[in-house]
Amino acid sequence: MNFSWNLPNILTISRVVLVPVFVVMLLLPNETVGRWLALLVFVIASITDRYDGLLARRRNMVTNFGKIADSFADKLLTGAAFIMLSYLGSLPWWVTVIILAREWGITAMRFAMVRKQVMAAGAGGKAKMVLQIVGICLLLVPWISLLGDRAGTGMVLVSQAVVYLAALLTVITGIDYVVKAVKISRAHKASERDAG
Repeated sequence: MNFSWNLPNILTISRVVLVPVFVVMLLLPNETVGRWLALLVFVIASITDRYDGLLARRRNMVTNFGKIADSFADKLLTGAAFIMLSYLGSLPWWVTVIILAREWGITAMRFAMVRKQVMAAGAGGKAKMVLQIVGICLLLVPWISLLGDRAGTGMVLVSQAVVYLAALLTVITGIDYVVKAVKISRAHKASERDAG
């Protein structure tokens, strides 16, 4: 899997570099300021996710490295966000565990499947990612300091609901990936038998 220093791949790598910056922002002593800064970093990183794939397709720079690295960068960014949000008490740990188990499990499976076929993200996977990003952005907003206890707590609950929906879609798309991987493996074995 050859690496190419093209713009889409550079954007993908920059997303990985922004992950520790995002974490540091959330650990600042002033939580309100830290959350706003973390939100800014997360939005910038998410924008790179939007444009690395778009540029790769428009400029015919789609590579196997890009497909895999893009997915890895996404998982690293959202994974760090979910872990930090649970650490800060904004999201139950069980939600984070379910999402991360699926995300990293499917990523490992996609790496294992590379020799047979690169499994690019489907429509369901992209919709899941959008929901995750929206949910994370909403949870990063310091709603209580912005709106007060009552309205702020209400917005936190709405934000959590978006993440719960994302978690459901995450599980559903994970099952779909496993089914596709089994079909690809069976087809690969059948072609090997035919060739032999």
